[in-house]
Amino acid sequence: MNNKAVIEHIVSWMANYVAKSSTKGFVVGVSGGIDSALTSTLAAKTGLPTLCLEMPIHQAKSQVTRAREHIEKLESEYDNVSSVEIDLTPVFDQFVESLPRVDSEDERFLSLANARARLRMTTLYYFAGLNNYIVAGTGNKVEDFGVGFYTKYGDGGVDISPIADLMKTEVFSLAKTVGVIEAIQIAKPTDGLWGDDRSDEDQIGATYPELEWAMQYQSSPEADKRLSGREKEVIAIYTRLNRANQHKMNPIPVCEIPESLR
Repeated sequence: MNNKAVIEHIVSWMANYVAKSSTKGFVVGVSGGIDSALTSTLAAKTGLPTLCLEMPIHQAKSQVTRAREHIEKLESEYDNVSSVEIDLTPVFDQFVESLPRVDSEDERFLSLANARARLRMTTLYYFAGLNNYIVAGTGNKVEDFGVGFYTKYGDGGVDISPIADLMKTEVFSLAKTVGVIEAIQIAKPTDGLWGDDRSDEDQIGATYPELEWAMQYQSSPEADKRLSGREKEVIAIYTRLNRANQHKMNPIPVCEIPESLR
């Protein structure tokens, strides 16, 4: 991949979108991970106002530190970058306290993890509305269109998706080219929704390179290739998640009313 050409293409695409939409700039949620670091850097490179929001909710200290270091670097290099840090922990805790208890704590835990992402989405759109900005999404190709590893109407609730045609390994490659801080480049990918340091691999059961291989293999399987035990396992993981998360990746179903009933 021609990294410099791809970077220029995405930056131009983002700038053109803002111009055509009659908006003024971008809002990006910065988590301390590689995807948001690359997206916010690409937004900064447009020269348009770029607001970086850090929105910790019982966040692991390492994630908060990486996010702050990244934002400080962007602000020192780009005059068009500003930032706001909003501790959403008290809001989240009050929300949790107002909810009735349920029988399954495991199910409650997962729902509350997704609620964190949706609270952040609401905050992003609050600032987007205040400034006439658009929300730039941070999802990559394997997450958005492969295994659906994102929260519906959470980090999936965005206006544009600048890096959604890039595999995770390509995101890492571009991030190195644009000079994202090393602490983020070497950190294990995590969705940051659990208040600890569990990685995406811990949750999914496969690495991103493995998932990328499975995604490519599913689209064009090699008939004569004998899969290893691990390859079969990864294919099973990818297939299960892809099927389970189609509701995220497909358009919302609309009940169409027959003309004969009107």
